[in-house]
Amino acid sequence: MRRIAFLSASTLFGIVLPCLVLTGMTVLGATDDSNSSVTPAPAPVASDYRLGPEDLIDVFVWKEPDLSTTVVVRPDGKISLPLANELEASGKTAAELQQEIVDRLRKYVTQPVVSVMVKQINSMKISVLGEVRKPDVYRIKNRVTVLDAIAMAGGFTDLARPTRVIVLRNTAAGPQKIRINVKQVVTGNDQAPIYLQPMDTVYVE
Repeated sequence: MRRIAFLSASTLFGIVLPCLVLTGMTVLGATDDSNSSVTPAPAPVASDYRLGPEDLIDVFVWKEPDLSTTVVVRPDGKISLPLANELEASGKTAAELQQEIVDRLRKYVTQPVVSVMVKQINSMKISVLGEVRKPDVYRIKNRVTVLDAIAMAGGFTDLARPTRVIVLRNTAAGPQKIRINVKQVVTGNDQAPIYLQPMDTVYVE
């Protein structure tokens, strides 16, 4: 009788323990799922955004699946597309690139309808220097304002002059200086927020 009782206890233990383990795993899994954060949808890219190296773009040609593709802007700023061959993409907006692709495809397709969409921004790097707490080069995925950039750099130091912030930008016409009074921007007494472009430098005096 003792042997039978012992076997019954062992059998019961062998059944209950795995159930407890499985139950615990299920609970843990449910807890992890409930705490998991939802990844927000990427912010739409502004129409005036200019492409740069490593950006990912979708090129869709209506009724021409063989010509539609997803392509990365190469380090030299160019992309390669079926029939359109190599095109300079860096420095152009999606609309400008779209029109150039249309012009190229007219040789092969009757009235081509092309759509170019920036799928992912990977080229956008900005520098934040001067009287900020963490001066550095920052890589960002979406457009940011001057205020966003200063916040990324830890904010102003005690010696900073918020009324004297400069954005240094290289343009086709040469270097450009944009002077900003951050106090006026914050109070709403200045112009609309200034969005940064790739390779801009924000300098806080």
